[in-house]
Amino acid sequence: MEQLNIETEYIKLDQFLKIVDLVSSGGEAKIIIMSGEVKVNGEVATQRGKKLRQGDIVEVGGRKIKIG
Repeated sequence: MEQLNIETEYIKLDQFLKIVDLVSSGGEAKIIIMSGEVKVNGEVATQRGKKLRQGDIVEVGGRKIKIG
C-alpha cells in the first residue's frame, strides 16, 4: 500500500486525486468521484470536497493509498 503524508489537518478528495496523479484535472476528478469509482475507507465516496485525514485509505482502480 502506498502512502501520502500531509502537513495539514486534512486534504480534499479531489485535490488528493490530482496530487497522486490519478487524474489530470479537477473535472476528471469530479467524473470518477461521481461515477462511484473512488472508495474512502472501504465505502464509495461521491463528495468531491470530502475531507481526508491521517489514517484514511483511498482506493481507486485497485490502487490503495493511505493518508499519513
